[in-house]
Order: sequence, then structure tokens, then C-alpha cells
Amino acid sequence: MNLSILIPLLNEEESLKELYSWIIKVMQSNNYSYEIIFVDDGSTDNSWNIIESFSNENPNVKGIRFMKNFGKSQALHAGFAKAQGDVIITMDADLQDSPDEIPGLYEMITAQKYDLVSGWKKKRYDSVVAKNLPSKLFNWAARKTSGVELNDFNCGLKAYKNVVVKNIEVSGEMHRYIPVLAKNAGFGKIGEKVVIHQARKYGETKFGMERFINGFLDLITIWFLSRFGKRPMHLFGAMGSLMFIIGFLAAGYIGISKLYHMYNGMKYSLVTNNPWFYIALTTMILGTQLFLAGFLGEIILRTKSNEARYKVAREVNF
Repeated sequence: MNLSILIPLLNEEESLKELYSWIIKVMQSNNYSYEIIFVDDGSTDNSWNIIESFSNENPNVKGIRFMKNFGKSQALHAGFAKAQGDVIITMDADLQDSPDEIPGLYEMITAQKYDLVSGWKKKRYDSVVAKNLPSKLFNWAARKTSGVELNDFNCGLKAYKNVVVKNIEVSGEMHRYIPVLAKNAGFGKIGEKVVIHQARKYGETKFGMERFINGFLDLITIWFLSRFGKRPMHLFGAMGSLMFIIGFLAAGYIGISKLYHMYNGMKYSLVTNNPWFYIALTTMILGTQLFLAGFLGEIILRTKSNEARYKVAREVNF
């Protein structure tokens, strides 16, 4: 199979029929063998009924319905697990991603041998203050932190080799950083393609300004996991040891200073009146806690179980 088109969605009943017809037109004009996987992330409108009607008329259309809204990352994870195509294309259901971009993305994966190609919506039709400027700042921070040179991490239109999606774990809100996850998994050939961004035709965006705050927090998380996710003791143990050594040296300084003053008959104060006493006490406590955090992290890492991050209510055509 050439292509798996993966579309996570939430309450997009107005755009689904137009999107479906558009994708089918592109598939037929290029003679692709394909499957379209809709992942309904707990929609409360008529989206699932529309998906079922597509699947009844076209066996290449498949659907997964979550019991409630679990988030885009979980929807992508579920779709990645089911995808069978040599190339997987992800796109949003709001018609802001153009299916006409699919052949170009497919060619970059198959002919140019990229592992992953991310869309870049260079010209956007979103609000400059509410979305464009925060997005530019977010993308700049993501580039500097991750080392992945992409201009648009948030673009939902991406193409992957099948082997890539089968070897990455997308959880939490990490869908923004799939290229970083792929890089950390050993897939180094990551490209970018300028794609058309269309103004939203129906409904309202499901993401507000909080996505940028969450995005920066997730960026810190993925930075930590990429460096210390498999060895938390290397960070917390080192920090704890350093803090403990500082506290130990400060305590030693207090003791030696007092003994020196006593031996020479010089005036000396109580240990508790010396500010270094509190520095020593605080740093030794912090050092012990950090060391224990690293130790507990190692134990959790070795004993954790992979719990299901979402619940599937129904599936069609699988």
C-alpha cells in the first residue's frame, strides 16, 4: 500500500465531506493505493456518523472512535499503530491543510529518501498577535533546544516512512515534537516543504493561547527526556552530589573556623549565628533529596508498565 492518510479530529462535521472528496480526488488522479484513517477524538457532533457513512461506501476508509477526548497525541498514536501504508501522511480535518500537497510529500519520502518531511505554512492566515508571533517565538525556541532545523513544528501536515511511526512513542502533548522524537530514535534525514495554508472555512480552532504555554513546557520535558530519560540518576545524582559536597565543605569551614578561634583564644560566636551553618544545612538537605529523586527515577524507569493512554469505543474496517 502506498499511502495511509491519518486524520485526527474533534467536532469537524462541517468539513469532513469536503475533505474526504478532496482526498479521494487526489488519490485517484495519482493512482495511489491508500487507506484513510479517521480518528475521532471524542466528538460530540455528527462526525462519527459521517465517518461511518464513508466507510460503508469505501472499504479504504477506516475509523477509530475514542470514548472521550484524549488529545491529539493519543489520536496520532492510535492511528500510527494501525497504519499500513509505506508512507503515512498526517493532516488536520479543518481544511487548513491541502490534500493537493500529498503527492509532493510522498515524492520526498519515496524518491528523495527522507525519513520525515514536515510542512511549513510560510504564509499564514491566522491572527498575527494571537497566533503568528507566538508561533514564531515557539518555533525559534524549539529549534534552539532540539537542534532540529524546522520552521514550523506545529504544522499538522507531515509525511513519514512507515518505520518511523512504528518506532516512536507519541504521548501527552508531544505531537508538536514528533520530528524531535524521530531524531532521538535515530532517524536523521528530516526535511521540510513549504505548503499552502488555507483560512479556516468552518467552525473555530480547538487550540487557544494556552497551547503555546503547554508547548514550551513540553519542550523542556522532551529536552530532559532526550538527555536523561534513560538515566535520571546521571542528572539528579550529579546535582545532588554537588550540593552535598558544597554543604559538607561549608560545614567543615564552620567547624575548622570555630576550632581555630577557640585554640587561639579568640572571640567566637555560636555555630547557629554563622550564616554558613544555614547554607551547609540547606545544601546538604537539597543534595540528599536530589540524589533520592534520581534513585527513585531509576527504580520507576525499571518497573514502569505501559498503561493504555486512551480508550477506544468503536472501530470500522480494521
